[in-house]
Amino acid sequence: MPQHAVFEDYFCDNWKDVIDKMTEGLMLVDPSGKILFVNTALEDLLLYKRDELVGQRCDFLECDSCFDKRQKQGNKHCALFRKGDVRNLKCTFKRKDGSRVNVLKNATVLTDSTGKVVAGVENLTDMTAIVAQEKVITDLRKHIAKDDGFQGIIGKSQAMSQVFELIKSAAQSDAPVVIYGESGTGKELVASAIHALSKRQDAPLIKVNCAALNENLLESELFGHIKGAFTGADRSRMGRFEAANKGVIFLDEIGDLPLATQTKLLRVLQEQEIERVGDHQPIAIDVRIIAATNKDLGKLMAEEKFRDDLYYRIGVIPIILPPLRDRQEDIPMLIETFLDRARLKTGKDITTITKAALDLMVTYPWPGNIRELINVIEYAFVICPGGVITPEHLPHHFVNTDTRSSSVGISRKKPSSDRRQVLLDTLKETGGNKSEAARLLGVSRVTLWKQLKKYEITVGKAIR
Repeated sequence: MPQHAVFEDYFCDNWKDVIDKMTEGLMLVDPSGKILFVNTALEDLLLYKRDELVGQRCDFLECDSCFDKRQKQGNKHCALFRKGDVRNLKCTFKRKDGSRVNVLKNATVLTDSTGKVVAGVENLTDMTAIVAQEKVITDLRKHIAKDDGFQGIIGKSQAMSQVFELIKSAAQSDAPVVIYGESGTGKELVASAIHALSKRQDAPLIKVNCAALNENLLESELFGHIKGAFTGADRSRMGRFEAANKGVIFLDEIGDLPLATQTKLLRVLQEQEIERVGDHQPIAIDVRIIAATNKDLGKLMAEEKFRDDLYYRIGVIPIILPPLRDRQEDIPMLIETFLDRARLKTGKDITTITKAALDLMVTYPWPGNIRELINVIEYAFVICPGGVITPEHLPHHFVNTDTRSSSVGISRKKPSSDRRQVLLDTLKETGGNKSEAARLLGVSRVTLWKQLKKYEITVGKAIR
């Protein structure tokens, strides 16, 4: 007997078992709307037992789409039996507990050998997770579109309004830009905004953190290398400048660029070409440079740690980002934005923050700037059980103003000895966990690493 015939015999004898193994809900109804059969998946979807559904009219499940169509057309006859099928219809059904479930309905009629309609079969797919995701996306789009900032950068203060105007002007040019600002002020967001508003918006924006790699790796990362250029170079590799051709390269922490690499970068700016490590064949490129730093490049030049000619090449358009403590009027809207994002991300029912907690956050100096603010909101969402964030849900240094600067953040006004002690105390508190220490300090891992190096702190010794 052919294999398909064997299957047909099996299906005829066991069709209910086959349908019960389906992961999507299935329901058979007669032309009057009476339910003839449901599978196990539909029981699970609607929270009814099979014997509670079979024999009932399907309209007791209150499909919103069926009800709306009947109301508009002034009859009680099911649309399925009028049209013959229903395709990809998003609708909701009422469950046994009174809640409604979002489903995707596909249905068709069944006919006998004479063409007479004998039943309809409906296939229902649970859309709960997809609808929830669509809501998150919609809400995020609303936040992005809110009139509280510019290109995803939140702020209405005069200081930020001036920054936004500079971004608009810089975007219309191809001149190099340097973004100055403390760690956590949003320098990368500014670079993304310039790129998004420029004529290069459809070309790549390639980002490089100059402080994250040692000198040899950085050169290969920027300019690429050929096979055999150094030990381990088993294949040729394109560098970030080539990848950014026709677009923008963002050089973050450019103040940490080694002098030898600065020289090569200057040549790239002058000649608009690069050479891969181990090769002498020039490669023409068309790349706009946007750099960023939290250091004083003028001071670095005086110390002969940054080339004067490179400084004047890259600094055609300077943009200075104010620290968060200098734009306190923006803090409430930043808190509101990050509360909304945390609520969407976690699903936790935390709606607002008390005035007492808000006052503490507005007057706090924020040494870690916006990055630290985000960390504090995330911390509060972990500690707060729900409802409203109060002072007790903020990190402990917010409540005791005398201990603020000693428990979190590295204030620029503190003496070096105090800064070193802050680092030591935080490392002890986290058991030497650098990621957690960076989070508590409101700085990036790279910034923490530089501070540890500056104050000659070894993590293992710090926690003894």
